[in-house]
Amino acid sequence: MSKLTWIVTFAVLGALPAVAETAIPDLRGTWKGDSESIVMGPGNPHHSAAPAPGPRYNRIPFTMTIDRQDGRRFSGTFSSARGNDPMIAVVSRTDTIVMVDDDGYTVGKLVAPNRMELCYMRLSPDARVASCTEMTKQP
Repeated sequence: MSKLTWIVTFAVLGALPAVAETAIPDLRGTWKGDSESIVMGPGNPHHSAAPAPGPRYNRIPFTMTIDRQDGRRFSGTFSSARGNDPMIAVVSRTDTIVMVDDDGYTVGKLVAPNRMELCYMRLSPDARVASCTEMTKQP
C-alpha cells in the first residue's frame, strides 16, 4: 500500500466512531404538535369517543414537557386537553426514540435538534390507536 492509501485508510477509520455516535441535544422544555390518528373502539383518554362501526380519524393537539434528561434518557409528561400521561424514553445511537407511558408505547425519530416525530400505538381487547405527531420544541 502506498503512503497516501494508509493515510486515507486511517483517516476514514478514525472518523467512524464520530459518525456512529451523534450528540443528543438538550431535549428539556416544552414541545407541541397535532396528532394524525386513526382509532378503533373507544380509543384512550386522549382519543375517547363512542365506538363507531369502523375506524375514525382524529386530530388532537398535544404538549410534551420534558423535565429530566440524563444523556440519551429523558422523562416528563405527554398531555392533551383530556389528560396527562407520565412517560419515560430513551434515544438510540441512530436518533430513534423509544417511549412508554401507562397505556401504550411510542417509536419516533429526532428529525432536528428542535423537531421530532413520535408515533404512538395502543392495542387492548377493546381499542386500537395508531397516531403520529410531529413535535416542535417551543422557544
